[in-house]
Amino acid sequence: MTWGIFAASTRFARRRLHLGVCGSVACYKAAELLRAWLKLNMHVSATLTDAAQHFVTPLLFESLGAMPVYGGMFTPGGEPFAHLETGAHAGVFVVAPASADVLSRLACGGASDMLSAQALAFTGPLILAPAMNPRMWDNKATRANVAVLRERGAVLVGPVFGNVACGEEGEGRFAPLPEIFLAALRALAPHDMAGLRVLVTLGPTREPWDGTRFWSNPSTGRMGAALAVSAWLRGSRVTAICGPGSAELLPRGVATCSVCHAREMFEAAQDVWPQMDVGMFVAAVADFSPAETSPEKFKKFVAPDGFSIVFSPNPDILATLAARRRPEQKVLAFAAESVPDMQDLLVLAKEKRARKNVDLLAANYINREGSGFGTLTNSVAVTDIHGREEIWPEQSKADVAWDLCSWLLKL
Repeated sequence: MTWGIFAASTRFARRRLHLGVCGSVACYKAAELLRAWLKLNMHVSATLTDAAQHFVTPLLFESLGAMPVYGGMFTPGGEPFAHLETGAHAGVFVVAPASADVLSRLACGGASDMLSAQALAFTGPLILAPAMNPRMWDNKATRANVAVLRERGAVLVGPVFGNVACGEEGEGRFAPLPEIFLAALRALAPHDMAGLRVLVTLGPTREPWDGTRFWSNPSTGRMGAALAVSAWLRGSRVTAICGPGSAELLPRGVATCSVCHAREMFEAAQDVWPQMDVGMFVAAVADFSPAETSPEKFKKFVAPDGFSIVFSPNPDILATLAARRRPEQKVLAFAAESVPDMQDLLVLAKEKRARKNVDLLAANYINREGSGFGTLTNSVAVTDIHGREEIWPEQSKADVAWDLCSWLLKL
């Protein structure tokens, strides 16, 4: 996945995070993590172990905006109780990369350097992103230390399989940065959706009419991904039915099912819908598909004067599953509309919400720059089953998704 839609969120501003950096070739990547969190207007402090400072310097992290940046335990002129400051202020402690040596010290409760002492005094969520040689990761001592840390509640992100700096291949490679980035946000987020099972449909569908061509739309899946990630960050178990190209937007914590055309999405969604508490139907599903298809490529010489295609309707996923829901199941839906202004958009939103029998509906303003398909931002009109209605000006899709989740929880 890429940095994702949450790289533009404003919902974590002023939250505090502490970043520990250990000696590893991968430690230069910690600077990119720092920049990503700072972009959210978070306050990030950092500690570099002595080994890490052989690869990167405290000045790099200070220059990027980390404050304060700690080094050794007994740095001249340092605060006498600096090892306690992190535990008093930070909301989450992230060690990325985490070396085998530091994992050992954390598991044993060591406090011989600044980083391990800070971690020992920290009582909040601890996230560890190991990076090391695959044989070191596979060593029984490392695995035992990791088991102890997991049992105590630490969250492990990675390592993953791949090539490592020494040239070997195996499990030990630093996890993708977006996975670590989002793991920290999940630790900071309110888990007010914990226990909920959430279904999200996202992305376009492609309706084939020959072996190489299809009928589709410009949807990228970003709005659906923002909702899936919002629900996951807030503690829910998310299952995402993903149209082409959209599964890559989601972290590994979200269960995904990739489909291509509307009927596949319908079948996948109806299979899991009975087990869900919430349905978020965000996919831009094609309303029609070619009535006749062929696995062979259509040759243009067959129709030198042009041709016509007959379309047949696809299943209405939203209306069908909303009609089959249990009373306690909640449904959020999206509508893509092209209208003269936001007031007209609100009228269409209210009509569609009633017609589709959903609890909450957000209508996209797709014929406006910075809103709708393929953008990082959205302008929406929102209405719910109780008659509440609002028009939201342009904001990031991450913030739209976050606020829709909050609204849905109040219904």
